[in-house]
Amino acid sequence: MKRLETIIPKNRLNLVISAIEDVGVGGITIIDSKGRGKGVRPSLRSSRGTSSRQAEYNNLVTIITIVDESQVDEVVDAVLDAANTGSNGDGKIFISTIDETVDIQTRRKGSGSL
Repeated sequence: MKRLETIIPKNRLNLVISAIEDVGVGGITIIDSKGRGKGVRPSLRSSRGTSSRQAEYNNLVTIITIVDESQVDEVVDAVLDAANTGSNGDGKIFISTIDETVDIQTRRKGSGSL
């Protein structure tokens, strides 16, 4: 099993979620997040609109899902197709190995607990 942690701009969320669901992934966790990378940060205006400054962080979302190893390439391709604009700040996908899962309700361990 693999954990895919995808960090993207908030405005791409619906497209990426639809792409992941189209691949057949059911379990998804979404976390509102803030971050700073190569992307351009938005400009913020004061309450009177007389001055502006650059935001310290971008508004992002982190999407976490656990998939079978056989699905990794398909899910990654779906995310890339949905999130890629060719610009700095399109996001990142982190892939890590999951050794074991435990379903709290059923107490089942292993991939059957997904």
